[in-house]
Amino acid sequence: MNLSTQTLNMLGTGIFETLLMTFVSSFLAYLIGIPLGICLVVSAKDGIKPMPLLNIILGIIINILRSIPFIILLIMVLPLTRVMVGTTLGAKAVIPPLVIAAAPYIARMVESSLKEVDAGVIEAAKSMGASNFQIVWKVLLPEATPSLLLGAAISITTILGYSAMAGFTGGGGLGTIAINYGYYRYQTDVMLITVAILVIIVQIIQETWMHMSRISDKRVR
Repeated sequence: MNLSTQTLNMLGTGIFETLLMTFVSSFLAYLIGIPLGICLVVSAKDGIKPMPLLNIILGIIINILRSIPFIILLIMVLPLTRVMVGTTLGAKAVIPPLVIAAAPYIARMVESSLKEVDAGVIEAAKSMGASNFQIVWKVLLPEATPSLLLGAAISITTILGYSAMAGFTGGGGLGTIAINYGYYRYQTDVMLITVAILVIIVQIIQETWMHMSRISDKRVR
């Protein structure tokens, strides 16, 4: 298999665009998803400040957004994408729909991680006079850190998969290369290389975040 300099440059650009889309979208989605997840846990009927109506409304909105397949959501928000970034093509045009798709997913991941925290630890914090904010900031989040990091590995790799799907709409990155060369031009070798690169990126992300999770887990020290 002979790869020209042009092909190598194209793959290098694809890797950069894929990483850009994935990590910028993940960062922005977590800025939204973490507060949403905390609100879901805090406002639950057995939470530290039950607010059933808010919990139900947030749950419905999150479930609706999570139920929309990403490729459909990508098309639905094209007008919003054009307003926000000025274009519907390229890597930066994929970031808004990625954030919209990933934030509800991350909110549920955060909710699940926070609910794993032992209720006894929360009760102990309450008995010592800790405020709700202190319970969240100094008890829930630190205790749930290993689980949150594992959830981040899953979330980021899911966003990476979404970014590849965006190739069907000219989103850029390795997904676009795989589709253009493997689907439209029948150049299977280029498609297989992009798939191999995506697999390697996923493995690196998975191992890195799992390692951080093990380091932060006080139970394994």
